[in-house]
Amino acid sequence: MGPAPRISVVVPIYNEEESLPVLYREVQETLDGRGWSWELIFVDDRSSDDSRAVVLALRERDPRVKLVCFRRNFGQTAALSAGFELARGEIVVTMDGDLQNDPADIPGLVAKIDEGWDIAAGWRKDRRDAYLLRRVPSWLANRLVAAVTGTRVHDTGCTLKAFRRQVVKNLPIYAEQHRFLPAMSRSSGARVGEVVVHHRPRRFGRSKYGLERAVRVLLDLLAIQMISRFSHRPLHYFGLFSLPFAAASLLFLFMGTVNWRTFEMVDEWPQFVVFVFVLFLLLAFYYVLLGLLSELAVTASGMHRRRVLDRILSELH
Repeated sequence: MGPAPRISVVVPIYNEEESLPVLYREVQETLDGRGWSWELIFVDDRSSDDSRAVVLALRERDPRVKLVCFRRNFGQTAALSAGFELARGEIVVTMDGDLQNDPADIPGLVAKIDEGWDIAAGWRKDRRDAYLLRRVPSWLANRLVAAVTGTRVHDTGCTLKAFRRQVVKNLPIYAEQHRFLPAMSRSSGARVGEVVVHHRPRRFGRSKYGLERAVRVLLDLLAIQMISRFSHRPLHYFGLFSLPFAAASLLFLFMGTVNWRTFEMVDEWPQFVVFVFVLFLLLAFYYVLLGLLSELAVTASGMHRRRVLDRILSELH
């Protein structure tokens, strides 16, 4: 394998055969011009064109080019995750394979990392996409992500980002969660900075994404927010779930012991009231017990994460 390179560039591809030679040449010119050691990892998400053959031809000419091939289409997030697993560079850069991201922006992202940031997120300030179908939904999504996660990133949908390898190496992502990497990493203490990057018009083919992806992104955002907050205080969440059942049980306790007409104590509870009272009381206890078990699981998981962090820090030193 040789010594680890300074830069690993991870590029998910799906039917980008015309763009790949141009992208390789631009990456080569940019990184060789800086004198950096690098590797270029293409992850083929089961393309139906000749993308795989094009990358293999590039690989024959330059061993710094790597290729991962999926057996079926898994999506961009899975492709990035596979690239992270293979990346050996000190800094991992992600970018699209359609040439809309400019490799000339990589040095600016790397400089941001060298300043002490853990993540440098690209900001397509002058975006070259359709206004109503791409830019407006993106603007709304960025505002929603910022409001929900508290991570102030102008352009969460921009794939062009740079990460310290330790940040993404063991970060589990799935579905459409690649766009939330800054927010997910920031919750663990990572420092997130932004760099204004170029955004070029598409030269070949057409976009692989439409408005239908917005629904999946919204659901993933809710899942991430729930998991991130739940993992810190699970007993509080389950305690909130138990409160309505506890209140309902107290209500039926009152209904079973007091005559609604005379407000006098009754001698015998109606069977229906007894059944519902016991049911709601058991549900309240059930959620409290789930919260306690979750606290134990989170505590054990935290001990495991601390051991992993200690190992990472020892590797860094």
